[in-house]
Amino acid sequence: MSLLEIKGLEKSFANIPILKGIDLTVERGEVVSIIGSSGSGKTTLLRCINFLEQADKGKIFMDQQLIFDAENELYKNADERRKSQLLFGLVFQSFNLFPQYNVLENVMLASKLLAKSKPDYKTNKKEILKEIESTARSLIDRVGLSDKLLNYPCELSGGQQQRVAIARALALNPEVLCFDEPTSALDPELTGEVLSVIKDLAKENITMIIVTHEMRFARDVSSRVIFMDDGIIAEEGTPESLFSEPKTERLKTFLGASFYE
Repeated sequence: MSLLEIKGLEKSFANIPILKGIDLTVERGEVVSIIGSSGSGKTTLLRCINFLEQADKGKIFMDQQLIFDAENELYKNADERRKSQLLFGLVFQSFNLFPQYNVLENVMLASKLLAKSKPDYKTNKKEILKEIESTARSLIDRVGLSDKLLNYPCELSGGQQQRVAIARALALNPEVLCFDEPTSALDPELTGEVLSVIKDLAKENITMIIVTHEMRFARDVSSRVIFMDDGIIAEEGTPESLFSEPKTERLKTFLGASFYE
């Protein structure tokens, strides 16, 4: 039974179609890597899944519950979109940490804002904040930065900042954790530390969708790999099948001979 199901997703910008009918299912605990050339629709698909963009057509289901229908105005309501966004965690290319907050504050922020909207917040504020801080400290330790709790983003390397971003995305306990090329803004020597954290999360059966240009990482960590080309899913399969025997010339060209060296 699929955790996430996407049916017929379409998206255009200025009448230029970017997504041309995407059908995709993701099982609980699965790690799905999305690969493809620049402009193939990878990031647009991820943004539509996370409701940072609104698809023009299609439906999205989470655990068999409809959470988006492009033809139903109810699901375009800001409050409904906000609820659906909480089901997903998203790690961006460029970290997007708040420079005025330290590591602990960055990871706690979303949970604190969400807690304030709950009816029992004023009554149980102290206990709620204590639990939020405890969770944040645990997540920061999980990504190997327990010694950086009080550091500010400007005092961290790019790899460390991205690890804080991962901890922050995990703070609300999302159903699906998404990554948009999480190492593209990093120097090569820092890429490994972020990929190592993602590999550890995969071992914990966290459901993940990863847009990546790191082909060997996609091969090593993914349950399934999707190759997007010109707004469609052109090929998909296990890393072993997709990379060893690509069926289309476009995928063979995209991977290149160097991938097999």
